[in-house]
Amino acid sequence: MNRCPLAFSASTLAALLIALPLSAQAQSGTRDFPAKALRGTLVVVQPPNVIMDDRATRLSPGARIHNTNNTLVLSSSLLNQKLVVNYTVDLRDQIQNVWILTEAEAQEKRAGFGVQRNFVFESLLPKPAAASN
Repeated sequence: MNRCPLAFSASTLAALLIALPLSAQAQSGTRDFPAKALRGTLVVVQPPNVIMDDRATRLSPGARIHNTNNTLVLSSSLLNQKLVVNYTVDLRDQIQNVWILTEAEAQEKRAGFGVQRNFVFESLLPKPAAASN
Protein backbone atom coordinates (compact mmCIF):
# COMPACT_ATOMS: atom_id res chain seq x y z
CA MET A 1 0.00 0.00 0.00
CA ASN A 2 1.42 3.36 -1.01
CA ARG A 3 0.87 6.27 1.30
CA CYS A 4 1.39 9.86 0.42
CA PRO A 5 4.04 11.35 2.72
CA LEU A 6 2.75 14.82 1.88
CA ALA A 7 -0.73 14.04 3.31
CA PHE A 8 0.83 12.68 6.47
CA SER A 9 2.97 15.75 6.99
CA ALA A 10 0.03 18.06 6.25
CA SER A 11 -2.12 16.37 8.90
CA THR A 12 0.75 16.53 11.36
CA LEU A 13 1.21 20.21 10.61
CA ALA A 14 -2.52 20.82 11.09
CA ALA A 15 -2.44 19.08 14.49
CA LEU A 16 0.53 21.18 15.58
CA LEU A 17 -1.14 24.40 14.48
CA ILE A 18 -4.25 23.50 16.50
CA ALA A 19 -2.22 22.66 19.61
CA LEU A 20 -0.01 25.77 19.41
CA PRO A 21 -2.57 28.29 20.77
CA LEU A 22 -3.42 25.91 23.63
CA SER A 23 0.18 25.64 24.79
CA ALA A 24 0.69 29.40 24.43
CA GLN A 25 -2.34 30.03 26.64
CA ALA A 26 -1.05 27.62 29.27
CA GLN A 27 2.29 29.41 29.36
CA SER A 28 0.90 32.95 29.47
CA GLY A 29 0.83 32.91 33.29
CA THR A 30 -2.70 34.22 33.69
CA ARG A 31 -5.75 32.09 34.12
CA ASP A 32 -9.36 33.11 33.80
CA PHE A 33 -11.37 32.08 36.84
CA PRO A 34 -15.17 31.98 36.94
CA ALA A 35 -16.79 35.12 38.33
CA LYS A 36 -18.42 33.08 41.10
CA ALA A 37 -15.08 31.63 42.27
CA LEU A 38 -14.23 32.39 45.89
CA ARG A 39 -10.82 32.82 47.56
CA GLY A 40 -9.80 30.65 50.48
CA THR A 41 -7.14 28.65 52.25
CA LEU A 42 -7.42 24.90 51.67
CA VAL A 43 -6.00 22.10 53.79
CA VAL A 44 -6.71 18.51 52.69
CA VAL A 45 -7.16 16.50 55.88
CA GLN A 46 -8.15 13.12 54.49
CA PRO A 47 -9.81 13.07 51.06
CA PRO A 48 -12.60 13.99 50.53
CA ASN A 49 -12.53 15.82 53.89
CA VAL A 50 -10.90 19.25 53.74
CA ILE A 51 -10.71 22.41 55.80
CA MET A 52 -11.52 25.61 53.93
CA ASP A 53 -10.87 28.80 55.91
CA ASP A 54 -11.00 26.99 59.28
CA ARG A 55 -14.31 25.37 58.29
CA ALA A 56 -14.61 21.61 57.82
CA THR A 57 -16.19 20.66 54.50
CA ARG A 58 -15.87 18.07 51.74
CA LEU A 59 -14.79 17.82 48.15
CA SER A 60 -17.72 16.92 45.92
CA PRO A 61 -17.69 13.65 43.97
CA GLY A 62 -15.72 14.41 40.82
CA ALA A 63 -14.05 17.52 42.25
CA ARG A 64 -11.19 18.88 40.17
CA ILE A 65 -8.04 20.37 41.64
CA HIS A 66 -5.83 22.35 39.24
CA ASN A 67 -2.24 23.12 40.22
CA THR A 68 -0.35 26.29 39.25
CA ASN A 69 0.37 24.81 35.79
CA ASN A 70 -3.38 24.21 35.34
CA THR A 71 -2.98 20.44 35.31
CA LEU A 72 -5.13 18.18 37.48
CA VAL A 73 -3.71 16.83 40.73
CA LEU A 74 -5.05 14.28 43.18
CA SER A 75 -6.25 15.53 46.54
CA SER A 76 -4.19 12.84 48.28
CA SER A 77 -0.99 14.46 46.99
CA LEU A 78 -1.87 17.67 48.89
CA LEU A 79 -2.30 16.23 52.40
CA ASN A 80 -1.78 18.74 55.24
CA GLN A 81 -0.53 21.53 52.95
CA LYS A 82 -1.95 25.02 53.50
CA LEU A 83 -2.74 26.34 50.01
CA VAL A 84 -4.20 29.64 48.82
CA VAL A 85 -6.85 28.74 46.25
CA ASN A 86 -9.79 29.95 44.23
CA TYR A 87 -12.72 27.55 44.37
CA THR A 88 -16.33 27.00 43.41
CA VAL A 89 -18.99 25.10 45.32
CA ASP A 90 -21.85 22.94 44.10
CA LEU A 91 -25.49 23.01 45.19
CA ARG A 92 -24.66 21.02 48.35
CA ASP A 93 -21.96 23.51 49.37
CA GLN A 94 -19.29 20.95 48.62
CA ILE A 95 -16.15 22.11 46.86
CA GLN A 96 -16.40 21.40 43.13
CA ASN A 97 -13.41 23.10 41.45
CA VAL A 98 -10.14 24.25 43.01
CA TRP A 99 -7.33 26.27 41.47
CA ILE A 100 -4.07 26.46 43.42
CA LEU A 101 -2.81 30.01 42.97
CA THR A 102 0.58 31.36 42.03
CA GLU A 103 1.94 34.26 44.09
CA ALA A 104 0.86 36.76 41.41
CA GLU A 105 -2.67 35.33 41.29
CA ALA A 106 -2.91 35.35 45.09
CA GLN A 107 -2.24 39.12 45.12
CA GLU A 108 -5.47 39.79 43.19
CA LYS A 109 -8.45 40.60 45.39
CA ARG A 110 -11.40 38.21 45.37
CA ALA A 111 -14.34 37.61 47.69
CA GLY A 112 -14.39 34.58 49.96
CA PHE A 113 -16.46 33.00 52.66
CA GLY A 114 -13.90 34.05 55.21
CA VAL A 115 -13.98 32.99 58.82
CA GLN A 116 -17.12 33.96 60.70
CA ARG A 117 -17.18 33.64 64.47
CA ASN A 118 -19.52 34.91 67.14
CA PHE A 119 -16.60 35.58 69.48
CA VAL A 120 -13.28 37.39 69.40
CA PHE A 121 -9.98 35.88 70.45
CA GLU A 122 -8.08 37.88 73.04
CA SER A 123 -5.06 37.82 70.73
CA LEU A 124 -7.09 39.70 68.10
CA LEU A 125 -8.07 42.55 70.44
CA PRO A 126 -6.22 45.84 70.02
CA LYS A 127 -3.25 46.27 72.35
CA PRO A 128 -3.73 48.91 75.06
CA ALA A 129 -1.49 51.93 74.83
CA ALA A 130 1.53 51.81 77.12
CA ALA A 131 1.04 53.96 80.22
CA SER A 132 3.58 56.75 80.60
CA ASN A 133 4.81 57.83 84.01
